[in-house]
Amino acid sequence: MNLYLLLPEISLIVLAVVLIGVDLLLPREHKPALGYIALIGLIFPAYFTMLLSGRNEVSFSGALVVDQLAIFFKLLFLIAAALVILSSIEYVRRLPIPQGEYYALVLLATSGMMLMASTRDLISIYISLEFTSITLYILAAFIRNDLKSSEAGLKYLLLGALSSAALLYGMALTYGVTGSTVLNDIASALGERGINAAAVLGLVFIAVGFGFKIATVPFHMWAPDVYEGAPTPITAFLSVASKAAGFALVLRVFATAFMPAENTWLPMFFVLSAITMTLGNVVAIRQENIKRLLAYSSIAHAGYVLMGLAAATAGATSGMLVYLLAYTLTNLGAFIAIIGFSTRVGSDNIDDYNGLSRRAPMLSLALAICLLSLAGIPPMAGFIAKIYLFAAVFDAAATNPALYYLVIIALLNSAISVYYYVRVVKAMYFAPAETEESLGMTFGLRVALSAAVAGVLVVGIYPTPVMQAAQVAAQVLFP
Repeated sequence: MNLYLLLPEISLIVLAVVLIGVDLLLPREHKPALGYIALIGLIFPAYFTMLLSGRNEVSFSGALVVDQLAIFFKLLFLIAAALVILSSIEYVRRLPIPQGEYYALVLLATSGMMLMASTRDLISIYISLEFTSITLYILAAFIRNDLKSSEAGLKYLLLGALSSAALLYGMALTYGVTGSTVLNDIASALGERGINAAAVLGLVFIAVGFGFKIATVPFHMWAPDVYEGAPTPITAFLSVASKAAGFALVLRVFATAFMPAENTWLPMFFVLSAITMTLGNVVAIRQENIKRLLAYSSIAHAGYVLMGLAAATAGATSGMLVYLLAYTLTNLGAFIAIIGFSTRVGSDNIDDYNGLSRRAPMLSLALAICLLSLAGIPPMAGFIAKIYLFAAVFDAAATNPALYYLVIIALLNSAISVYYYVRVVKAMYFAPAETEESLGMTFGLRVALSAAVAGVLVVGIYPTPVMQAAQVAAQVLFP
């Protein structure tokens, strides 16, 4: 047992407890300082995470592993948490909600996600997943006097409970078949004894549980309502960090424990990928609320990432990781811009973005860059991420020709997505504005938006370091 390997998560939990204590002492007018304390405090888990970089250690009887794949995801979660906290400071100040609890819950959710990236035992996977989910249920319903927020939290809780039950049932079946909860031991048992009906059923139920977390069809029904009703910073957090954590678990479980059953789950992820990206893009076209539009966009992007699982190669896995990082920066940038707009105007309707470029030039430019990146337009990060992932899946098609069709479906869906992203850009730059009143932005939002957009452009123009880090992380699963 080596607690040193848990220093990033322990430091986050300690920071959350400190924030709650400081919140009790600070007068109301000084509460916004809690956001900056949380932001500065993230330096410690980031430092501890970097200290662990390059290690490949297993502890707690095989339940915890620290390797390059875990480090990649942990840094991604910390980036997401930092941008969400920075963009929340003004947003939370305007609402009648306990600020210390809000930031503490964000940090606790982040610690749960970091644990999810390092777990390789079914019991610890379930505990870390539920720890994260419970904090997110609370955050989704955090605006207590808002009916939409309460509805979002309730729907998320009820559907999350069903998915957790399915996941637990799948884990119980898997344990019954293999006699172990450690992923490597499960793989060995399945390789020796073969794949029977109970093992396949356990695999399917586990996929159902994870499908809810990453919002794949047909387990996506919670996403639009929760994205619309939850506080916008939490919507941003759900759309990137929670999704990335789900994919971290999917990669660990299926590329390790269920690798002997790849002939069963590869076709399953092929079908899920094609249906998910298609439904997400087609339904997004009809959305009038920008948060619901980005909810269906998020579903579509989950479909793109699933392509890497359908290929199950080192190249496709590294493509997934690059895509998740690019998507994190891009989607957070888009939501930060939405926070800047909605806190001033009080609306999330796309029609209210008409003429925004004349009222908030910098905000409009940043949002346009992020939306075009989501559409895969160069030279933004979304373009290079799609090229890298699609090319890796195309290369894998040499041994699995069906993947050629998946790449074609993905390209067609990318073309469809351009329509609804450009629709928002068109409204901002070419539609007449109802008013010419200028919209300002707070310092925190400016910094958060600038950081996200800078990341989108840097990764798009110079992606080599990110690709190299992703390739090293992918070698953990596919040496």
